[in-house]
Amino acid sequence: MSAALLEARQVSLGYPGEAGSSGKAGWQTVLQGFDLRLQPGEVVSILGPSGVGKSSLLRVLAGLQAPQGGSVSLLGEALDGPHPRVAVAFQDPSLLPWLNLAQNVAFGLDFARQPLLDAQQRQARVDRAIAEVGLQHARGHYPAQLSGGMAQRTALARCLARQPQVLLLDEPFGALDEVTRADMQQLLLKVIAEHRTAALLITHDIDEALLLSERVLLLGDSPARILGEWRIDLPRPRAALVDELGALRIDILKTLRRASRNPQSPALPQPV
Repeated sequence: MSAALLEARQVSLGYPGEAGSSGKAGWQTVLQGFDLRLQPGEVVSILGPSGVGKSSLLRVLAGLQAPQGGSVSLLGEALDGPHPRVAVAFQDPSLLPWLNLAQNVAFGLDFARQPLLDAQQRQARVDRAIAEVGLQHARGHYPAQLSGGMAQRTALARCLARQPQVLLLDEPFGALDEVTRADMQQLLLKVIAEHRTAALLITHDIDEALLLSERVLLLGDSPARILGEWRIDLPRPRAALVDELGALRIDILKTLRRASRNPQSPALPQPV
């Protein structure tokens, strides 16, 4: 097995809970024993019900929050905070309204731990990122002038300007219409293929996970853990592979329903 770009080992996460009868605050574990290996050029999707801990997991993998247990490493070295090679995109593009598109893309280069760039290097990164998402014509536009799809492309360009090796995506296309969403999905796959970037996608959409991913993980129970893993060895584009994807979709739904009926059950068998 080749070396992983990003690896999580037995990651656990919790928060202080309500005080019990003794008056002492308890501890609520939301994630327990999570393992993950992300390879170059691989897309892994994580599915699960709302509140199961998917976004908390993403913060840990991004170095934005320390786990209570276990470890996260990037290229074999411990991840102890935000890293310039790990970029995060959320459902909200979070563009700064007083900066134009090009300035918003460049803003990511000012994040902590980013390498120092001279003006020429900085401009080259911004220009390339904007070109990759097809927004050269709008580089002077401000966020209020952008459609939802253009705003998400800008957020992706902001990530790409940092030249990340790992992309962590938290429902980045959830607020888009179906046509724009499909365009953004294809753009994401194009970027990953060209740069050999590893991507972790958190989504509620089973179909999106099946269309984009090499692997799909189902997170569930309390505390959350992996209930099932599916490997998808199908060529892209996959939209026409109705029978193959339909069978996988049914298997994922069955696993989720079994877990819902018996949330304290031991880990379910891993589908193949």
